[in-house]
Amino acid sequence: MTVFPQPARGAQQPGHMIVCGDDALAERLAAELTAVYRERVTLLVPPGRRGRTGPASRASALLGRMQAAMNRADGDGAVAPRVLEAEELDEAALAEAGVREAAALALVHDDDETNIHAALAARRLNPRLRLVIRLYNRKLGQHLEELLDQAAALAVPGLDPEALDTSTTVLSDADTAAPALAATAIAGTSKIVQADGLLLRAVERTPPDGRDVADPGLCTLALLSSTTNDPAGAEGSDASGQEGPELLPDDDTVTAGTGRGTVVLETVTHSPSTPAPGRLTGRTRGSLPFGQFFSRRLRWSLTGLTASVLGLAVASWLTTDDHPLHAAYLTLLDLFAIGDPAIGEPTARQVLQLLSGLAGLLLLPVLLAAVLEALGTLRTASALRRPPRGLSGHVVLLGLGKVGTRVLARLRELGIPVVCVEEDPEARGIPLARRLRVPVVIGDVTQEGVLEATRIHRAHALLALTSSDTTNLEAALYARSVKPDLRAALRLYDDAFAAAVYRTLRAAHPRALTRSRSVSTLAAPAFAGAMMGRQVLGAIPVERRVLLFAALHVAGHPQLEGRTIVESFQPGAWRVIALDTAAPADRLPDLAATPSPDHDDHAPGLVWQLHPGYVLRPEDRVVLAATRQGLAQLLGRQPRPATRPTDV
Repeated sequence: MTVFPQPARGAQQPGHMIVCGDDALAERLAAELTAVYRERVTLLVPPGRRGRTGPASRASALLGRMQAAMNRADGDGAVAPRVLEAEELDEAALAEAGVREAAALALVHDDDETNIHAALAARRLNPRLRLVIRLYNRKLGQHLEELLDQAAALAVPGLDPEALDTSTTVLSDADTAAPALAATAIAGTSKIVQADGLLLRAVERTPPDGRDVADPGLCTLALLSSTTNDPAGAEGSDASGQEGPELLPDDDTVTAGTGRGTVVLETVTHSPSTPAPGRLTGRTRGSLPFGQFFSRRLRWSLTGLTASVLGLAVASWLTTDDHPLHAAYLTLLDLFAIGDPAIGEPTARQVLQLLSGLAGLLLLPVLLAAVLEALGTLRTASALRRPPRGLSGHVVLLGLGKVGTRVLARLRELGIPVVCVEEDPEARGIPLARRLRVPVVIGDVTQEGVLEATRIHRAHALLALTSSDTTNLEAALYARSVKPDLRAALRLYDDAFAAAVYRTLRAAHPRALTRSRSVSTLAAPAFAGAMMGRQVLGAIPVERRVLLFAALHVAGHPQLEGRTIVESFQPGAWRVIALDTAAPADRLPDLAATPSPDHDDHAPGLVWQLHPGYVLRPEDRVVLAATRQGLAQLLGRQPRPATRPTDV
């Protein structure tokens, strides 16, 4: 175990937070807890790798970047996290980090198995510990939540049942970011927060006239920056000041913001539960329709021959006065050349026999072609499709890792044509692309000819979602050289780097639209809120800022209790958007959980068209939209000013 030097501070005190991770999400989460919630944080990371990066370890680099971020603060006394190195995330490492005295532990390694093993070990060491786990497999996450909560209840018989509501929380950064990343490529796409049982839908709206205000929907969640509708304009972030987006504005601000785009809340509903597809169900979804076995030309040939045979059978019936079934039987015998010659028969019968024989000769090659096409289709069903020659108006998706796979699924749900590029033929998203029949180009996107194979010159948008900022930028620059007006959305980690990208691309391509998103920036506030014990339902991006949705009980919050809906609204901080007025015994225990069959398709008492004069009662539970700083205020913390503490 290695402990890296820290600023002067006392011994680690009970109630601190521990973050275990090996990538950007751990870094963002630790900075979020320190800067926004003013928590004492211990960051537990794997040992650094020596080599091309020199003797400095990964943990040293993390500490240096985070301390640089803290040095840019306004002198409010925030302390950089304590950074530890551990070869293996076992009980000894967790105990050294202080998990027995900790209030919460976040396990955000990129590997699900590592997080599961660590969660089981941490629950043994501290049954009361609040766990926040990063898992890509959401079905496994639901079972793991139940298992760890049961373990806590058995280890501490007198544990308050309400404490179990937030004892274990499983989140996925890919699920959090996928809707936002998909929306950047398609104008007008809704922003959706779907935490299994609860679905919140928000959408960007542009005023119909430059002097008007867009339709507010149920409520206005944000005013977009003055440059967001400019194709060459940069999006605002927390450090943009007055030029950036305004989250949760009041009515006067919305009225004054004529001509500015808005993000409005459209619906808040409780989605019905649907059973997870089993093995047979999943196989059926991925099966080929019958029509895809044969080409269109072959299907027309078969249809024509069938119609000819029916016509010959009808003609035989009319000319011979036989029974219709007997006439059809004779026609089939003539078709397959196994009937007796029509010697001495009427001329009409002889002509029909000759025509039936001719149809039989034409049928043989058609049947042979059908067999060959069916075999070829079955052979290539498991192979990756190539982009069709005439493809246009599609989205080119770079990277089929965890995030890219979720974005691909989201785009196909919207019915948007996609062409993927992936360097690794064994990447996580390859099976999904094969099942959805999505064209995939295997190759390095930075190599010549790879992007051309995706028909990038006829594409609508480019989504560069690899884990490398420089790769994403290089792909966007090359795509713009092919199609200057291409809509491009990049996955970029650092805000300063994103600003430089904006300036460069704006100068080179003033009419092209460029947007960027950071997966860790989208996910870190939701993970931090879960560590504080809130039921964080999800987050949506507003340009390069984040708006959280959370569920909490009114009791114990003087900012809400005894106040009307209007009085509880704190512009720029939080806003109540839905209310659960049902009796506690009738409520779903967790709005972020899939409803059981015992409940209706909607949560009893869930109301989103709120009367402004309704007085919030202690027994009420509310769903609110909040900024990062606003959620910290509800928890009794004194957050930093709205600078960007995480652009490290």
